[in-house]
Amino acid sequence: MGKTAEALSRNKRIYWSISVRAISELAEFVSSYPGSALPAATRRTISLLILDLIGATAAGLRSPLADAARKSALEAYGEGPISIWLTENPSSVVGAAMANSAAASALDIDDGHRGAAGHAGAGVIPAALAVAQAVDSSVAETMVAIALGYEIGLRIASSRPVAAIDTYATGRWVGYGAAAAASRLLGLSATETAHALGIAGAEGPIVFLTANSKFEGSTIKEGIPPAVVAGITAAYRARAAATGPLDLLDDDDRFTRHVLTSNLGSSWEVEKCYLKPYACCRYIHAAIDAILAMRRDGQDIRKLRIETFPQAMRLANERAPSTLEGAQYSFYFSCALAALYGREALQPVQPERLTDVRVIELAGRIELEASSDFASAFPAETPARVVMDQGKGQEEMIVRHPLGDVLRPLSTDQIWEKFKGLSRENVHPRWQDEILSAIGNLETAGLGPLLDALSRRGRRYAEEDAARELARSSEAFQ
Repeated sequence: MGKTAEALSRNKRIYWSISVRAISELAEFVSSYPGSALPAATRRTISLLILDLIGATAAGLRSPLADAARKSALEAYGEGPISIWLTENPSSVVGAAMANSAAASALDIDDGHRGAAGHAGAGVIPAALAVAQAVDSSVAETMVAIALGYEIGLRIASSRPVAAIDTYATGRWVGYGAAAAASRLLGLSATETAHALGIAGAEGPIVFLTANSKFEGSTIKEGIPPAVVAGITAAYRARAAATGPLDLLDDDDRFTRHVLTSNLGSSWEVEKCYLKPYACCRYIHAAIDAILAMRRDGQDIRKLRIETFPQAMRLANERAPSTLEGAQYSFYFSCALAALYGREALQPVQPERLTDVRVIELAGRIELEASSDFASAFPAETPARVVMDQGKGQEEMIVRHPLGDVLRPLSTDQIWEKFKGLSRENVHPRWQDEILSAIGNLETAGLGPLLDALSRRGRRYAEEDAARELARSSEAFQ
């Protein structure tokens, strides 16, 4: 190619980047990406993320947050054919997706993304599976929709310059991902998809501004469920010819264009997500890793000091939280719990721990401060330095990449074990096996077995066990 041709090509690319709306470029990618082109590794990742989110849902199923979401789903959005996972009460597309999203995000043990500093899975996966069930989508197309939902939501979140971010709440951006996944499954055109993204972005939740509110641990949390409602509804409205503002992402002070739209399809953000082994804010995980590595059972903890990155100090950090949501955003409480009772106490946190005298006493003595050593770490890293004295002098450890990060990933076996541990209270062991089998055979058996397993099995297994126990008792008596 000659110099003149190269210049013309370069000018064409510059013109394209200037003249084409970012939302339109993203929408074109969502609507036109070949369904058969999704890499096998990406599909495997998505299967594991679905399983991980089901585990988080099972753990949070009986929380006040999730219980309220299920009740309001049926009362406000009505009954319907879409599964509210692990229950016998289906709802409408929006109602079921909202309720599933609430349960999945209730205990703060759902997947996250370092660049976005938030949680795509709790928004995208419930939205995608609800719409997929409604339209009887294939598993291949559903996986593509999930990959695209993660991609759009995470690119938008990651493209924000740090100085321009007014809140790290996931609800501010995950509605874009829900809209992208729903648009793909509904077969919307590029133009319709662009309007769906515009509607979702314009009408999604504000949540709260960090200047006005800490993560105080209310059931608002990060605003993911209302973002799911906005995203799914936006796709259906765009299909019905509603229009949205297409210039939402074209402000260079708020969104970095090359992060938004360059090299679409060359790699997948869904493969860059971390998984959380502990039911608390990811900001706290590096400190917990260090504590777990240094703790010795039965030893008195004379001193526990945590140094972390400055943004972590914006958590509510209650020393004696009264709710599980408050506990999730407290270095003091979560680290005291880890130091006294180990890993299992955070997988997940049980409500009775909120009044544990030992935990509250240690939480009251923990020292927490921001370190200049970590001043520029966030959001690429969430490091911590921990100093502990357990009676034999001070020990110190720095953790830069907590367990579950891309650089320290959980193995497939660890993800399966996490699912079993998180779901043990609300999912019968044989029900667990059925879900695991459905995930393992997802690409060959389709969505049907998984959706069936998520919808109605628990009571049946409990009744069967009760009947067998009664029969054994009767035989013994005879």
